[in-house]
Amino acid sequence: MAERFVDPAWSFTLGWMYWYNWTLTLPTELSAAAVLINYWTHSAKYDAVWITIFLVVAILINMLGARAYGEAEFAFASIKVITITGLIILGVVLDLGGGPNHDRIGFRYWKTPGPFAQFDGIGGPKGRFLAWWAVMSQAAFSFFGTEVVAIAAGEAKNPRRNIPKAIKRVYIRILLFYIGGVTIIGMLVPYTNPDLDLSESDAAKSPFVIAMTTAGIKGLPSVINAALLTSAWSAASSDLYTSSRALYGLALNGHAPKICTAVSSWGLPYIAVAVNSSFGLFAYMGVSTGSGRVFTWLVNMTSISGLMSWFGIAVTYIQFHKGLKAKNMSRKDLPYTAPLQPFLAWYAAISCFVICFFSGSSVFMKGGWSTADFVTNYLPFITFPILYVGARFWRQSHFIDPKDMDFKSGLAEVEAASYDEPPPRNWVERFWGWLDFILRLPTLGEPRSLKAERNHAAGCGAK
Repeated sequence: MAERFVDPAWSFTLGWMYWYNWTLTLPTELSAAAVLINYWTHSAKYDAVWITIFLVVAILINMLGARAYGEAEFAFASIKVITITGLIILGVVLDLGGGPNHDRIGFRYWKTPGPFAQFDGIGGPKGRFLAWWAVMSQAAFSFFGTEVVAIAAGEAKNPRRNIPKAIKRVYIRILLFYIGGVTIIGMLVPYTNPDLDLSESDAAKSPFVIAMTTAGIKGLPSVINAALLTSAWSAASSDLYTSSRALYGLALNGHAPKICTAVSSWGLPYIAVAVNSSFGLFAYMGVSTGSGRVFTWLVNMTSISGLMSWFGIAVTYIQFHKGLKAKNMSRKDLPYTAPLQPFLAWYAAISCFVICFFSGSSVFMKGGWSTADFVTNYLPFITFPILYVGARFWRQSHFIDPKDMDFKSGLAEVEAASYDEPPPRNWVERFWGWLDFILRLPTLGEPRSLKAERNHAAGCGAK
C-alpha cells in the first residue's frame, strides 16, 4: 500500500520499521515469560532454560505452517479471553469487598496515592509531565497487534467479508479487555506497590495476581499466573509469525534478500522464519542483566518502532484518501469505511510522532544521563528518517501523484476469492460462529498458500 500510494522509499522504510518492531517483540515476550516463571522460582537462576523452552516451542509452531499456528492461537486465545473476562469480574468483586479479607477498596487508590505518579521521585508538574509520556509509550506497547488483521488479509479466506468483520470486532476487544481491564487494575493496585517494579524485581507480578494475594486468595494467583504465561507464549509465537511475514513481504518487494522469498511445498516461508527466530536470542541478555530490566529496554525499542510504523501507516492512509478524491472514487464502494476519516489518520500520525519525540525526555530532564534509556527510546525514532532519506536517494524515487495512484491491480483476483457464506440456521450456530471468529483474530480462516500468493504476484506483474 505504501508503495502504491506514497513512495517506494516510504514502502522500504515502513516495511523495515514494522519488521524491526515485531522482530524485537519476540525476545520481549520471552523475557516476560521468564519474569512470570520467577513468580514461582523466586530466582533468575534458570532464566536461560525457560527462555530456551519457550523459544523452541514458538519456532516449532511456526515451522508447522499457518494452519498449525492458527489452531494453536485459537487455543491460546480461548484461554486469554476466558482469563481476562474472569479477572475483570473477579476484580469488581474484590473492589466491592467480596474477597476473603472483605476489604472494600472502591476508588481508594484513585485518591491515595492518586491517579498520577511522579516520575522517578521528581515532584510537581515536571514529574507528572515525564510520567505521562513514559506511560504513553509503555501503553502503546500493549496496543500493537491490533493492526495485524490487515496482515492476515493476505492469507485469509473470503477477505472482503472477513476482514471488515474482524476490524469491527477488534473494537469490542479493545473496549472490553484493554480499557475495562486497565480500569479495574487501577482500582485494585496502587502504582506504589513494589511488586510492580520490573527494574527492582525479576519476579514482578501481574497486578491481578498482586490484588488476589493482597485480598488473601490462595491457590488462584498461581492459576492466573499460569494463564498469563500462556499469553506470553502465544505472543511470542504471534511475533515470530508476523515478523517472518513482514520479512517475506519485504523480500517480495525487492527490499530484502531474495532468498527470504523461499517457501516450502505447503507455503511456509521457512528462511524468513529461521532468520527471525535467531533474534529471539536477544532474550538471553536477561540471564546476566535480569529479565525485568531487559524486558523494559526491549519494550521501549518496540514501542517507539511500533509507533513510527503506525505513523507510516497513517500517512499511507492519508495519501490513499487523497487518491480516492483525485479519481472521484467514493469510499462508499469500499468493503469497509472507518468513521471520521481522514481526520483520525491525521490525529494518529501527529500523536505517534509527538509520543515518540517525548518518550525519552526523562533522559534530559531528570538530572542523570542514561545511555540505555536514550538508545532504547531514540534509536528507532532516528532510524525512520535515516532509512527514508537513504532509500529515497538510493532509489531516486518520488512521491506518487494522487492522480497516478493504482487502485485496480489485484482487485479482480480478490473479488473472485469473495463469496457469500451460508447464514446460520439457529441461534446456536450464530453464537458459535461469532465466538469462533472473535477468538481466531487475527488468524482468519483457512490460509491460502504463500507460494500461490507469490506466483500470483509474479503473474500479474505486481510488487
